[in-house]
Amino acid sequence: MLPPPSSALDRVLTLQLGVAWAGEALCEPVRLGWWKTDLIDEAGGGDLLSRLLPRTFAWAGLEAVREAARLVDSRLRRSLADPDRVISLFHFGFELDELLKHRLEALKRSESPPPLALPDLSLLSSPFDRSVFAAWLTASGTEDARVVPGGRELHGPPPSAVDRAASRLAAALVPFPSAYPLPFFRKPR
Repeated sequence: MLPPPSSALDRVLTLQLGVAWAGEALCEPVRLGWWKTDLIDEAGGGDLLSRLLPRTFAWAGLEAVREAARLVDSRLRRSLADPDRVISLFHFGFELDELLKHRLEALKRSESPPPLALPDLSLLSSPFDRSVFAAWLTASGTEDARVVPGGRELHGPPPSAVDRAASRLAAALVPFPSAYPLPFFRKPR
């Protein structure tokens, strides 16, 4: 398998970071409230990070909230039957997850602010609006997922293009429930 191009990894990271930001619960005002963090806003964890990491604090906050989202996603994924066959927004399998991690590290080292490195993240500089965020997630189309115990299962196998899979998984988050809905694909046997 050839590794995906940087543009595809950037699209996945944009969606992951956007969802991670929107899922914060301890910020004021509360966004979606899916994980108990406030790591980005200047009045919350962003202030501490800006003093500790003056050059990379924006990336550090996004990376930390992405990790919080990944942990919630992982816990929910493990509760599903045959979790090793599950692909989710924060889990594409070891190889792709490692490529995403390395790409995020490269973007962080570039010292470009997140909205310059990943232009679609400019959404994060505006006050949170559920309808605007829903439109952002469904820009590539809506997704009809089947609600099952533990999550929202998307129909069919995951697309081979990781950015397309991520777009479909992100779109399946809409409508927003009170808890993270774990949209997922099952890999064929």
